[in-house]
Order: sequence, then C-alpha cells, then structure tokens
Amino acid sequence: MNFNKITEADIESLIEILDSDRVTLKEDISEDYSHDELAELRVYPELIVEPENTEEVAQIMKFASNRNIPVTPRGSGTGLCGGAVAMEGGILLLTTSMDEIIEIDEENLTASVQPGVILMNFAEKVNDLGFMYPPDPGEKSATLGGNVLTNAGGMRAVKYGVTRDYVLGMEIVLPNGEIINTGGKVVKNSSGYSIQDLMIGSEGTLGIVTEITLKLVPMPKKALTLLIPFDSLEEAIGTVPEIINAKIVPTGIEFMEKEVLLAATDYLGKEFPDTSAPAYLLLKFDGNDKKEIEKQYEVAADVCLANNAYDVYIANTDERQDVIWDTRGALLEALKAVSELDECDVVVPRNRVADFVNFTHRLEDKHNLRIRGFGHAGDGNLHLYTLKDDLDDQTWQQRNKAVMGELYAKSREMKGKVSGEHGIAIAKKEYLHEDIGPMQLELMRGIKNTFDPQNILNPGKTV
Repeated sequence: MNFNKITEADIESLIEILDSDRVTLKEDISEDYSHDELAELRVYPELIVEPENTEEVAQIMKFASNRNIPVTPRGSGTGLCGGAVAMEGGILLLTTSMDEIIEIDEENLTASVQPGVILMNFAEKVNDLGFMYPPDPGEKSATLGGNVLTNAGGMRAVKYGVTRDYVLGMEIVLPNGEIINTGGKVVKNSSGYSIQDLMIGSEGTLGIVTEITLKLVPMPKKALTLLIPFDSLEEAIGTVPEIINAKIVPTGIEFMEKEVLLAATDYLGKEFPDTSAPAYLLLKFDGNDKKEIEKQYEVAADVCLANNAYDVYIANTDERQDVIWDTRGALLEALKAVSELDECDVVVPRNRVADFVNFTHRLEDKHNLRIRGFGHAGDGNLHLYTLKDDLDDQTWQQRNKAVMGELYAKSREMKGKVSGEHGIAIAKKEYLHEDIGPMQLELMRGIKNTFDPQNILNPGKTV
C-alpha cells in the first residue's frame, strides 16, 4: 500500500481544521496509542487528531483522501484484535472527544449519541430515567461507537440480543468525506440495501460513525441471579441445552472455572459467595412479574440439580448480584494481571459448547500450554485464552500459533464462526479467510472497494 507520509504542510492543514490542542505530533504520542488490548502488536501513528463533531471528521477525511493518507479510527482502545492500531502510520482519529449524549427520547424509546460516549456512563444515564440499554459486553469502559463497529454482544444476549438489534440509525462519514444518514427513530425499515447493517461490525474499515440512534427498553422491575456450582465444567456446560429446552429464557447464562474465578476475586479484592467448586454456571432472570421470575428460576434450578449441581445459590439483592457480576466482568483483567495472553472468541452451536471445552483440555496436554476459558454458554460464545506464563518468546509463539490453528479448525468442523463479538481486525484475519472461502472474501473485498477505493480507512484490517 503506497500512502503519503505526513508533512509539515499537512500538520498545518489539520491544525486549521481543528486547533493545535487537538493535534498531537508523533514525538508527543503516548505509548498507549501504539496498541490496543492486543498488546504484542505495536505501531505508532504519525499524528493523532481529536475531532468533536461530524463536520470536523468530514473535513479530516476529505483532506486525507486528497492527500492519500491512511486514517485509523479509535475509541477507548479496548479491542482485542488490533483494530485500533494504525498499521500504516498516518492519522489516528480519536472519537473520545465526541462524547455527547445528544438526546434521550422517552416517547420513542430512543437515544441519540456521539460515538465516544462510554458504555458505562450511558447505561447509568438511561437507567436513572427508568430505561435499559440491553447490550452488556464485559468491557464497560468501551465506547458505544466501538461497540457498534464490532457488533458487541455481552452477558444479556440470550434474552435481548446483541448491539445490532439496538441500532436504529447512524450518521456516517465516508472515506472521501461525504456524510450520509441511515435509519432513524423508526422501528421498521425495508428501504433498499441496508448500508447500516454493513457498517455494524465493519471495525472502522468502511466509514466513521459520528452519531448513533439506539433503541432503549423499559427497565425490568425485578432481577435475580443463580450461582450454580458443578463438579466439572463439562457438567456445567452440558446442562445448558436442557435449561434452554425447558422453555425458559434467562437474561444470560455464563460459565467459569474455579481457577479463573479465584484470580478475579484476588484481582478485585472482593469475597465471592462460593469458591469451593471446580466450575460454575451463572444464570440471571429479569422481568416485571416476580411470580413469573420465580417460576423460571425454579425450573432452572431443578434442571441443574438433576444434572448433578452441588447446590443452587440465589442472589436476590442488588448487592449480592453486583458482587457476582462484577467478578464475572473482571475475569479477563484478572487473567491479564497474571500472564501475557492471546484470545479466541469462537462461537459454536450451543449444544457443542461442552464438546469444544473438552477439546481445549486435550489441546492443553498436547501442546503443553495453559488454556483458560469462560464465556456465554447461553449463546455458544466461548472466550478462550492461551497463557504465556514463563515461556520464552519463541516457544510461546510456536505453541500459541499451533493451538490457535486447531481451535479455529475445530470451530469450523462444528459449524461455528471465527468471532462471536470481538471482531477480526489483524489478529483473526487469516482464520476468517480460511473460514469464509474465496468467493465470500471477494464479495467482502468488493464492498470495501466500493466504500473506500483508496483503502485509506483502517487499512490492513479484516479483508
């Protein structure tokens, strides 16, 4: 890819569009902006810009298009696949200053936001008004723009779905600087090809989203959580299809192992209700009818006990539930605190999750590499982490590559997919290409070329 390097004249032009306080030169760029959470991939941009509105983003993209300079959009940098890394240098465009909640429309149950709004802040704001934004990925410091561009899922996906299900409209700046609008506050739309759906999950390769219209739902009045210990992870996950077949719909069904749980409790410095069992399921139920919720959790409890659960602990206060779900949300950070790691978030049919977990245990022995996992048992999305521990770099890279190759191959064999919610970017590109085959890859490349014929927007990612 032959891009132009940034010159002094380019810097002056960008300062005219913004101002000197929102343009950071290479020598002043923090190391944090050379990587995302895929820590081993480090590339510095030549320049950082921080626009505050759509018009500034459009001017930056027109300038970059005219000068053939690559642009990489970046939110909080919490991605796990290298999506926010400026692989070709150029301009790193931060959306974090575009952090306004523009409107919460209580009559239409919608919210309009800029892409730099932090998920946690947004969720608190709408909760205070009696509403809920259902997507609930583990990384609460991520931006809503980042969530949209990776189609983030999370721990409520079993009942409520993923980010795509809550995006009603967008304002988008295309790579040439043109601005388009899709959707809006309408709840139905069958008006031609869905540019909006192409944008969701595109990881910043097709356009820069500058405003998002999101669907809200009324906040459920009641919620409770079941913590269910099992003798093995295989028994725990093997119970999930029976829970689903019992015709109940939990808000979420999560799984975790004792070793990872203990790491999280140490990391948070919090006591957990029970840490004695080798493996656990977490089930959450919510709704407005207390009796209906109780009926559902009693059915779930009976299914689990019939499948050799040690016990069923009921957390029915906000404090108890917060401890459990805060711990679940800290599992990844706890693993990162003890070892360098790599991640795989394959998704497989729900009834194959237990088989896949068994397969990872065999891989551990085969390659002598620790693999730890947790994830969304209710939707088949596994979060698997290979741990470097005290291995030297060469041994780590060799073993890790071998394990990753087998994990993705097993996912294909089980009719699964490369990523459930973390995206592709750099880290999973070769596995995506193997998974979708040459015809589908060519179609994706055609879409990229239509939106971005110069390939200046987040080049080197996905396709």
